[in-house]
Amino acid sequence: MGDAKNILGEILEQIKKGPDTAEWLKTVDALKKKYPLKYKEGERIKPQYVLEQLYDATKGDVIITTEVGQNQMWACQWLKYDHPRTFISSGGLGTMGFGFPAAMGAKVGCPDKTVIDIAGDGSIQMNIQELGTCVANKINVKVFILNNGYLGMVRQWQELFYKKRYSQVGISSPDFVKLAESYGAVGICVKKKEDVRSAIEKALKTDNTVFIDFHVEPEENVFPMVPAGEAINRMIEGLA
Repeated sequence: MGDAKNILGEILEQIKKGPDTAEWLKTVDALKKKYPLKYKEGERIKPQYVLEQLYDATKGDVIITTEVGQNQMWACQWLKYDHPRTFISSGGLGTMGFGFPAAMGAKVGCPDKTVIDIAGDGSIQMNIQELGTCVANKINVKVFILNNGYLGMVRQWQELFYKKRYSQVGISSPDFVKLAESYGAVGICVKKKEDVRSAIEKALKTDNTVFIDFHVEPEENVFPMVPAGEAINRMIEGLA
């Protein structure tokens, strides 16, 4: 309690000194090693695998935007960000459809950088017509669609907390390849794991807007997750 002017001045002085984060960062590094992220391989393409291959192909020298949902969370977890201001996402009350126009803005602002939107098959359809804007103005972004045939995060909650009583989460999508091509962009469809890396490399080399439609495991979940209203120590680490 006190005069706001004096108190804020004192807070600013403390901020200028900067906190000593060495011990905390050491603790975080130890936790990462003790509890690494993991996922189970399968016959179907796993979204985590797509993102691992993307990072390996680019070494992180890209600007990433995301839509909202599982795609967004996987992008946070499985891509590494080595440079500031290279991850652009709609946090908090996230807005589906954010990633594509955000990618366009990032590409206009940084025309020499590769800009990639990590999307879901639901979110990308919110304003997919901006393909026309990209092609007309040569805003050559790349869109990686993790296509699982669902509104994925809603489906995940219905699976885990409502015993798979799915309601209004299965969605239909257009042929993203034909749709991209109809606008004058490039479309690529990937259904086999062995084709993931070559598709990514082709997209990175293509001087045009590119949509890659990755057909991923339909019921893959994001872990860890914290149930609604629970504390962080009640997180769900994964399913056996």
